[in-house]
Amino acid sequence: MNTEAIRIHDHVRHRALIARCQGLPPVRIAVVHPVDPLVLQSTAEAARIGLIAPILVGPEAKIRAAALEAGIDIGKFPLIATPHSHAAAAQAVKLAHDGKVEALMKGSLHTDELMHEVMLPDGGLRTERRISHVYIFDVPAYPRPLFITDAAINIAPSLSDKRDICQNAIDLAHILGIAVPKVAILSAIETVSERLPSTIDAAALCKMADRGQILGGLLDGPLAFDNAVSMEAARAKHIVSPVAGQADILLVPNIEAGNMLAKQLTFFDGADAAAIVMGARVPIVLTSRADPAQTRIASCAVAALIADARRHPALDPADA
Repeated sequence: MNTEAIRIHDHVRHRALIARCQGLPPVRIAVVHPVDPLVLQSTAEAARIGLIAPILVGPEAKIRAAALEAGIDIGKFPLIATPHSHAAAAQAVKLAHDGKVEALMKGSLHTDELMHEVMLPDGGLRTERRISHVYIFDVPAYPRPLFITDAAINIAPSLSDKRDICQNAIDLAHILGIAVPKVAILSAIETVSERLPSTIDAAALCKMADRGQILGGLLDGPLAFDNAVSMEAARAKHIVSPVAGQADILLVPNIEAGNMLAKQLTFFDGADAAAIVMGARVPIVLTSRADPAQTRIASCAVAALIADARRHPALDPADA
């Protein structure tokens, strides 16, 4: 296996995320079931550059074997031994619940296994807000960071779920320095039709924002993907909107649309992603097992910025 030092992706926006963390205390993070060499490489590099202070949680023999394969010295990282991945998820969530860590990072286990423990009514990390996943994409052809939500957790969100998903993404955008994020609520068309329920949800979300039920962002929808991100497409369809063509956040109608869009951007458009779960008591770095090291490192930077905002509640819009 190649044991060269991991290089940060050249995409300027993710490098800027990492640069913003300079001078911040490393976020105390439990890395759940890190039994894969790439997970440990990413963890070690994120620790080396000062983003995280990791605690490894999982089967000790498997973690040490993965570290040996990766050529990583994990002797300086605390390790909490558990018999298997389910126990690792339970132990990591307990650490967060008890305030001993400020964030979680998914290692080599299924998302459902980790999120089951996060969602427990007693001892989990739920809040009054619906938990949701946000991708922060650095797309070479797009002039700003592009948030996509929810592409990993909520399968077929209701209108009230979408309200929380939208607010979570807006809150994250605030923490990352976007004062008034533009939210495009996606569907297949730009007009409201009873035959396409996602267009009705989009219209309702816009009115909810007008009535103060969603705060801190500028919403428009329904919008199709093309006129959400392209001014030319918006003009061609005669859409007059402060969001169309320049969206910061894309709110997708369901997990299938979001997952396919995110993977298309990654594999066809050369986009680089960070991935985080919002709405829980702590941020959760939730990447795919196929994601490269730079995705995990950029996601750690996002977690560090969220944790820092929560250390200073007056600066954190999440409770608005």
